[in-house]
Amino acid sequence: MKKHTAKEWLIAVRPWSFPASAMPVIVTLAYLFARHDDVNWVNGVWALLNIIVFHAAGNTWSDCFDYRKGVDAEDTFGARTLTSGMFSFMEILTLSTVLLAVAVAGGVGLWLRTGMPLLYIGLGGVLCTVLYPILKYNALGDLVIFCAYALLPTLGTVYAAASVIDPGVLMIAVPVGSITVAILHCNNLRDIGTDSRAHISTFAMKIGPRASVAIYCLEILGPFVWLTVCAFFGVVPWWCLLVWGAFFPALQNVRTEVAYLKTGASAISGLDEATARLQLLFSFLLAAGFVISGI
Repeated sequence: MKKHTAKEWLIAVRPWSFPASAMPVIVTLAYLFARHDDVNWVNGVWALLNIIVFHAAGNTWSDCFDYRKGVDAEDTFGARTLTSGMFSFMEILTLSTVLLAVAVAGGVGLWLRTGMPLLYIGLGGVLCTVLYPILKYNALGDLVIFCAYALLPTLGTVYAAASVIDPGVLMIAVPVGSITVAILHCNNLRDIGTDSRAHISTFAMKIGPRASVAIYCLEILGPFVWLTVCAFFGVVPWWCLLVWGAFFPALQNVRTEVAYLKTGASAISGLDEATARLQLLFSFLLAAGFVISGI
């Protein structure tokens, strides 16, 4: 086996994408700070670390499938750990298997500290991770990502840290999850040409370029409207409107996406990373709103 540096292993798990999984949990912890008195913060941090490991496992697992399926090639955008020859297929597959085993072990430990509902939520997360490549190839990737990085982590974190099922947390899962899905959606829009060559079908391919651009804009701008309406009706504190501090970066992302219709895939070659940064900023401001209201 070829010897790799720590930096190369870090590249293999794509850490720039981790806000997509970490921020829903961080926002949920801030929500708990504002809304619940009896919170087990050890379990909360445990849940945060565990979902990041799950995410790393999912990234590498997906890379293996994309490489074998021909979705990732030398002329495609995105991860190049396999297509560039940096890692062999077996190295990435082994890394993915180890990460998944660690995440499952961590999930079992957290379940033993809490209760049965967390087992069901955790099993849902494992299925999302393992089945994601197949479902993505059949236009269901966006739905899986929303479940894996919005619904399940928010519900799971609340139960792990507060031992309750709190449906109210879904009000924050929707806006944060929407931007998370946008990361995948703009990626799939960019890759329509190469994905068609690989004979897979993504949601972006199903609805076409113009509709995909419109969906991305809705996924990016809709969360601001959603939280404003929620604040107006008292569902979330007014402090949550701090998220409007991320509006101009969001608008820039929208302009970049619209440029796709004129100049093609090259216009949005780095939009997935820019969307991940937006999700980080938006979620940080939302979490800050909950923390301030709790103080």
